[in-house]
Amino acid sequence: MGQNSSKPPPSSTQHVFTSESPVNFSPDLINALQASPETDSTRSKDLELHIQQRVHSELARLDAEQSKRLSELQEQISASPDSTTKSIHPDARTPDQSSSSGGVDHKAAAEGDRLRDLSRQSVQKEIDMLKEKLKRRKMKEEVVQDKAIEKAKGDIVKCLRLNDRRPLDCWREVEAFKEEVGRLEKNFLGKVMD
Repeated sequence: MGQNSSKPPPSSTQHVFTSESPVNFSPDLINALQASPETDSTRSKDLELHIQQRVHSELARLDAEQSKRLSELQEQISASPDSTTKSIHPDARTPDQSSSSGGVDHKAAAEGDRLRDLSRQSVQKEIDMLKEKLKRRKMKEEVVQDKAIEKAKGDIVKCLRLNDRRPLDCWREVEAFKEEVGRLEKNFLGKVMD
Protein backbone atom coordinates (compact mmCIF):
# COMPACT_ATOMS: atom_id res chain seq x y z
CA MET A 1 0.00 0.00 0.00
CA GLY A 2 2.52 2.77 0.51
CA GLN A 3 5.09 1.42 -1.90
CA ASN A 4 3.92 3.20 -5.05
CA SER A 5 4.14 6.96 -5.31
CA SER A 6 1.15 8.94 -6.42
CA LYS A 7 3.12 10.78 -9.12
CA PRO A 8 4.57 8.98 -12.10
CA PRO A 9 8.35 9.26 -12.39
CA PRO A 10 9.52 11.87 -14.90
CA SER A 11 10.54 9.97 -18.00
CA SER A 12 12.06 12.87 -19.90
CA THR A 13 12.16 16.63 -19.89
CA GLN A 14 11.18 16.91 -23.54
CA HIS A 15 7.60 17.33 -24.57
CA VAL A 16 6.64 16.01 -27.94
CA PHE A 17 3.51 17.34 -29.55
CA THR A 18 1.94 15.72 -32.53
CA SER A 19 -0.16 17.64 -34.94
CA GLU A 20 -2.97 16.49 -37.11
CA SER A 21 -1.35 17.87 -40.22
CA PRO A 22 2.31 17.40 -41.03
CA VAL A 23 4.56 20.41 -40.52
CA ASN A 24 7.34 20.72 -43.04
CA PHE A 25 10.10 23.30 -43.09
CA SER A 26 12.26 23.97 -46.07
CA PRO A 27 15.80 22.61 -45.86
CA ASP A 28 17.16 26.12 -46.45
CA LEU A 29 15.41 27.41 -43.32
CA ILE A 30 16.61 24.49 -41.23
CA ASN A 31 20.20 24.93 -42.49
CA ALA A 32 20.09 28.68 -41.84
CA LEU A 33 18.87 28.16 -38.28
CA GLN A 34 21.45 25.50 -37.54
CA ALA A 35 24.31 27.50 -39.07
CA SER A 36 23.40 30.72 -37.23
CA PRO A 37 25.92 31.53 -34.48
CA GLU A 38 23.31 33.65 -32.70
CA THR A 39 21.83 32.22 -29.51
CA ASP A 40 19.34 33.53 -26.99
CA SER A 41 22.12 34.88 -24.78
CA THR A 42 23.87 36.70 -27.63
CA ARG A 43 20.56 38.21 -28.74
CA SER A 44 19.83 39.45 -25.22
CA LYS A 45 23.36 40.87 -24.93
CA ASP A 46 22.98 42.66 -28.25
CA LEU A 47 19.63 44.07 -27.15
CA GLU A 48 21.12 45.24 -23.85
CA LEU A 49 24.03 46.94 -25.65
CA HIS A 50 21.61 48.64 -28.03
CA ILE A 51 19.52 49.92 -25.12
CA GLN A 52 22.61 51.16 -23.29
CA GLN A 53 23.81 53.01 -26.40
CA ARG A 54 20.44 54.71 -26.82
CA VAL A 55 20.32 55.71 -23.15
CA HIS A 56 23.87 57.05 -23.36
CA SER A 57 23.11 59.08 -26.49
CA GLU A 58 19.92 60.48 -24.93
CA LEU A 59 21.77 61.47 -21.75
CA ALA A 60 24.48 63.14 -23.82
CA ARG A 61 21.82 65.07 -25.76
CA LEU A 62 20.11 66.20 -22.54
CA ASP A 63 23.45 67.20 -21.04
CA ALA A 64 24.26 69.28 -24.12
CA GLU A 65 20.85 71.00 -23.95
CA GLN A 66 21.28 71.79 -20.25
CA SER A 67 24.79 73.15 -20.69
CA LYS A 68 23.59 75.31 -23.60
CA ARG A 69 20.71 76.64 -21.50
CA LEU A 70 23.05 77.26 -18.56
CA SER A 71 25.43 79.27 -20.74
CA GLU A 72 22.50 81.30 -22.12
CA LEU A 73 21.28 82.09 -18.61
CA GLN A 74 24.79 83.04 -17.51
CA GLU A 75 25.05 85.39 -20.47
CA GLN A 76 21.70 86.96 -19.56
CA ILE A 77 22.77 87.42 -15.96
CA SER A 78 26.12 88.90 -16.90
CA ALA A 79 24.43 91.22 -19.41
CA SER A 80 21.95 92.58 -16.85
CA PRO A 81 23.05 95.42 -14.54
CA ASP A 82 24.42 94.32 -11.19
CA SER A 83 21.80 95.02 -8.53
CA THR A 84 24.26 94.62 -5.63
CA THR A 85 26.43 97.44 -6.99
CA LYS A 86 23.40 99.72 -7.12
CA SER A 87 22.38 98.94 -3.56
CA ILE A 88 25.91 99.50 -2.21
CA HIS A 89 26.72 102.54 -4.34
CA PRO A 90 23.43 104.11 -5.41
CA ASP A 91 25.15 107.08 -7.12
CA ALA A 92 27.62 104.92 -9.05
CA ARG A 93 26.75 104.37 -12.68
CA THR A 94 27.73 101.36 -14.71
CA PRO A 95 29.16 101.93 -18.21
CA ASP A 96 25.89 100.73 -19.74
CA GLN A 97 23.90 103.34 -17.82
CA SER A 98 26.14 106.25 -18.74
CA SER A 99 26.14 105.42 -22.44
CA SER A 100 22.46 104.57 -22.86
CA SER A 101 19.47 106.82 -22.75
CA GLY A 102 18.31 105.20 -19.50
CA GLY A 103 14.95 103.84 -20.69
CA VAL A 104 15.94 100.18 -20.87
CA ASP A 105 18.00 100.31 -17.66
CA HIS A 106 15.16 102.01 -15.83
CA LYS A 107 12.78 99.19 -16.85
CA ALA A 108 15.27 96.55 -15.75
CA ALA A 109 15.76 98.29 -12.41
CA ALA A 110 12.01 98.52 -11.88
CA GLU A 111 11.65 94.84 -12.72
CA GLY A 112 14.41 93.95 -10.24
CA ASP A 113 12.73 96.04 -7.52
CA ARG A 114 9.43 94.30 -8.19
CA LEU A 115 11.06 90.87 -7.91
CA ARG A 116 12.77 91.86 -4.65
CA ASP A 117 9.44 93.06 -3.25
CA LEU A 118 7.81 89.76 -4.22
CA SER A 119 10.54 87.80 -2.51
CA ARG A 120 10.20 89.98 0.59
CA GLN A 121 6.48 89.33 0.65
CA SER A 122 6.90 85.59 0.29
CA VAL A 123 9.53 85.52 3.06
CA GLN A 124 7.25 87.56 5.31
CA LYS A 125 4.34 85.17 4.64
CA GLU A 126 6.53 82.21 5.52
CA ILE A 127 7.67 83.91 8.73
CA ASP A 128 4.03 84.52 9.70
CA MET A 129 3.15 80.88 9.02
CA LEU A 130 6.04 79.71 11.20
CA LYS A 131 4.93 82.04 14.00
CA GLU A 132 1.45 80.50 13.86
CA LYS A 133 2.93 77.01 14.05
CA LEU A 134 4.97 78.03 17.09
CA LYS A 135 1.85 79.37 18.81
CA ARG A 136 0.06 76.07 18.18
CA ARG A 137 3.06 74.14 19.48
CA LYS A 138 3.06 76.22 22.68
CA MET A 139 -0.59 75.28 23.19
CA LYS A 140 0.33 71.60 22.84
CA GLU A 141 3.15 72.03 25.36
CA GLU A 142 0.64 73.55 27.80
CA VAL A 143 -1.46 70.40 27.46
CA VAL A 144 1.53 68.22 28.30
CA GLN A 145 2.50 70.38 31.29
CA ASP A 146 -0.92 70.26 32.96
CA LYS A 147 -0.30 69.11 36.56
CA ALA A 148 -3.67 67.42 37.10
CA ILE A 149 -3.23 65.26 34.00
CA GLU A 150 0.31 64.36 35.00
CA LYS A 151 -0.95 63.34 38.47
CA ALA A 152 -3.79 61.22 37.02
CA LYS A 153 -1.37 59.57 34.61
CA GLY A 154 1.05 58.84 37.43
CA ASP A 155 -1.80 57.34 39.49
CA ILE A 156 -2.70 54.98 36.63
CA VAL A 157 0.90 53.88 36.21
CA LYS A 158 1.29 53.35 39.95
CA CYS A 159 -1.94 51.33 40.17
CA LEU A 160 -1.00 49.18 37.17
CA ARG A 161 2.38 48.41 38.72
CA LEU A 162 0.76 47.44 42.01
CA ASN A 163 -1.95 45.36 40.33
CA ASP A 164 0.05 43.87 37.48
CA ARG A 165 -2.02 40.67 37.52
CA ARG A 166 -5.36 42.49 37.92
CA PRO A 167 -5.35 45.65 35.75
CA LEU A 168 -9.13 45.99 35.89
CA ASP A 169 -8.82 47.06 39.53
CA CYS A 170 -7.48 50.43 38.28
CA TRP A 171 -10.80 51.59 36.83
CA ARG A 172 -11.11 54.47 39.32
CA GLU A 173 -7.76 55.93 38.27
CA VAL A 174 -8.71 55.57 34.59
CA GLU A 175 -12.00 57.39 35.18
CA ALA A 176 -10.16 60.21 36.99
CA PHE A 177 -7.76 60.48 34.04
CA LYS A 178 -10.69 60.63 31.60
CA GLU A 179 -12.29 63.43 33.62
CA GLU A 180 -9.06 65.46 33.58
CA VAL A 181 -8.71 65.00 29.83
CA GLY A 182 -12.34 66.08 29.35
CA ARG A 183 -11.70 69.19 31.44
CA LEU A 184 -8.62 69.98 29.37
CA GLU A 185 -10.53 69.48 26.11
CA LYS A 186 -13.24 71.90 27.26
CA ASN A 187 -10.61 74.52 28.17
CA PHE A 188 -8.90 74.06 24.81
CA LEU A 189 -12.16 74.36 22.86
CA GLY A 190 -13.02 77.47 24.87
CA LYS A 191 -9.71 79.07 23.86
CA VAL A 192 -10.09 78.09 20.22
CA MET A 193 -13.70 79.19 19.87
CA ASP A 194 -13.11 82.61 21.42
